[in-house]
Amino acid sequence: MKFTREQLEEIALNENEYHLIIDRLDREPNNVELGMFGALWSEHCGYKHSKPLLKNFPSDGPHVLVKPGEENAGVVDIGDGLAVVFKIESHNHPSAIEPFQGAATGVGGIIRDILAMGARPIALLNALRFGTLDKPENKHLMKGVVEGISWYGNCIGIPNVGGEIGFSSSYNHNPLVNAMCVGLVEKKNLLSSSVGQDGNVLLLVGADTGRDGIHGASGLASRSFVNDKEMRPAVQVGNPFLEKLLVESCLEAAHHGTVEGLQDLGAAGLTSAAIEAAQNSGGGIDIDLSCIHQREKDMTPYDIMLSESQERMLIAVKKGCEDRIGAIFDRWEVPYADIGRVTNKNTARITYGANLVTEISIDALTNAPTYRLKGNINPKVVELRQYPLNDLPLHEAGPSEILIRLLSSPNITSKQSVYRQYDTQVQTNTVVGPGSDAAIIRLRDSDKGIALCTDGNSRYCYLDPYQGGAIAVSEACRNISCVGANPLAITDCLNFGNPEKPEIYYEMEECVKGMADACQSLGIPVVSGNVSLYNETQGNDIYPTPVVGALGLLEDFAQHATAGFVREGDAVVLIGQSEISGNCASLGASEFLETMFGIVGGHPKIDLELEAKVQKLCRTGVKDGIISSAHDCSDGGLAVALAECCIVNSHGFVSTCDINGRWDAALFGESQSRIIVSLNPSVLEIFSQLAATLNVPICKLGTVGGSRLTFKNLIDLPINKLQHSWESGLSNHANSQ
Repeated sequence: MKFTREQLEEIALNENEYHLIIDRLDREPNNVELGMFGALWSEHCGYKHSKPLLKNFPSDGPHVLVKPGEENAGVVDIGDGLAVVFKIESHNHPSAIEPFQGAATGVGGIIRDILAMGARPIALLNALRFGTLDKPENKHLMKGVVEGISWYGNCIGIPNVGGEIGFSSSYNHNPLVNAMCVGLVEKKNLLSSSVGQDGNVLLLVGADTGRDGIHGASGLASRSFVNDKEMRPAVQVGNPFLEKLLVESCLEAAHHGTVEGLQDLGAAGLTSAAIEAAQNSGGGIDIDLSCIHQREKDMTPYDIMLSESQERMLIAVKKGCEDRIGAIFDRWEVPYADIGRVTNKNTARITYGANLVTEISIDALTNAPTYRLKGNINPKVVELRQYPLNDLPLHEAGPSEILIRLLSSPNITSKQSVYRQYDTQVQTNTVVGPGSDAAIIRLRDSDKGIALCTDGNSRYCYLDPYQGGAIAVSEACRNISCVGANPLAITDCLNFGNPEKPEIYYEMEECVKGMADACQSLGIPVVSGNVSLYNETQGNDIYPTPVVGALGLLEDFAQHATAGFVREGDAVVLIGQSEISGNCASLGASEFLETMFGIVGGHPKIDLELEAKVQKLCRTGVKDGIISSAHDCSDGGLAVALAECCIVNSHGFVSTCDINGRWDAALFGESQSRIIVSLNPSVLEIFSQLAATLNVPICKLGTVGGSRLTFKNLIDLPINKLQHSWESGLSNHANSQ
């Protein structure tokens, strides 16, 4: 064998795959070819273990213009000749090594995916997971990640409008950094990630090419961390100021009418951008690497082809128009180079001046092998599901003290100390920003708005990946429905451990099934996404963490609801339950159970038929002007959701309902498909009739009023105390010694 096992491992190829490469080429590959195969057949680019599973996702819908896998991002039609382009991606492994640049370049990369479609980026969101804050290294990772996201997004001038942050010991040493970007484009200006026709000119635009990021896709994102091997050279370095110029110049060029394709240089750099764009066109490419502007001396063809230097785009321009397009980049002072031509062959011909580097089949490079494994449930999880919740003693702290502690727990407490580092108002279109059920962005020169959120609960997915996957989709869409928007589509980032372990593959398979079934029940297509596997450090896998980014449409952005109670005397109603019952099963997988007892156990469940009806009732109530406020009842259960409704606008609440069963389950259980709404008492009967028509159970909880949250004889707390606990919790944990 020409290459050693160690060399193959460095680029995440196994011996069987190496022999498959030899069969396809009918010869041994050279060094550059092997590097290209390693990149394109990596888990990050080739989706070897996930592609067979992802076929289960529904991707059709009346609004869908571009499906997953067809382009850099998904596209949905929102009417009036406009389309929204959106996608979420991970930058987990780079952020574990170098949190600031890892997170910053994750933001830069997802922005370029949206730009590649010809869309202007208008919003950023993120979903972050960290280890427990009692460990200094997790505090360091969180600080660096947040600063990296803030630095890049603020410098480039795109508002960061939403997201979520979770904490668990399963993320120790392996944080998750999932970045989502949303763009707006006129449908007629949509671009393709292709090279177009024979004779088109290929321009490489943007930053000089350096050695940063080599093996980022194959070596860093497609294998586990098994030791403390120094891998910082595989982490890219970002320049948001250049990216801003790149965005503006590329958008101007895209509207020139002579650009036939635009592709981001992200994971696997020029190899992925050029080869995949050629595949999308059914043609070939002829590239001279000596023409590429280089940042470092003595770079080899291997370095250039595998570099993941940031802020670079590949543009296919009609023959004879390259000088006019080049003039645009000259005016913006963005470097560019004419690096080659499009051919009508299914071949990538790569040279360095007069020297031939490779002439290789596009199909051989892009058709990565896929694996359908057999998964097995972890016996430990089976045992945890069966935890005897009925035998759980009532906690001695009592309901009021428990509520205070939950409000200050890292997973529930306000993330304002993070959000305030982001510019949420730049571009002046943010109607509702971070911290709400969903963000709302208005569309200029229109009454329309779009609602955006990210969601996912890894504890649910660990205990039952099918139910957890279904809940992730449902809760993301529920948050969109809470503001009154109609969910149109989702994007997802599937974060898992080592898929070669049967129990991890089982988690993947079941999560995807649950997500797919929830999408079918709610009528929501998946239009884009990313898979991040091998999230494992020294043999310890993360919790299965599917993150869902949801997009909704408001025909009138002014007609929306937020979480906070708005008027004294309003009736407060729970949608999704006819009574407040203390069923111990609802404590399964709850924040209460882990925070107060240190137990991760029980069996989360969701009724998807009820979920669809609950969301429809909420949307209808907001659209008809019946509902004044709406808030999803999720982590921490009913009591926490009520407290959050009170805190937002400093309105109190007085309960009038009774509890059946145990108070801990009634107040802190996490039964799904529930939304707390407030409304004028004069329309309560109308709302009740609407609920009956849609066959949705509801329960009147009480009334907005006063300066305290009171729930029968169980909870009686001033709003300012609840607010202090909720607002200071994250800072207290982050600053503790």
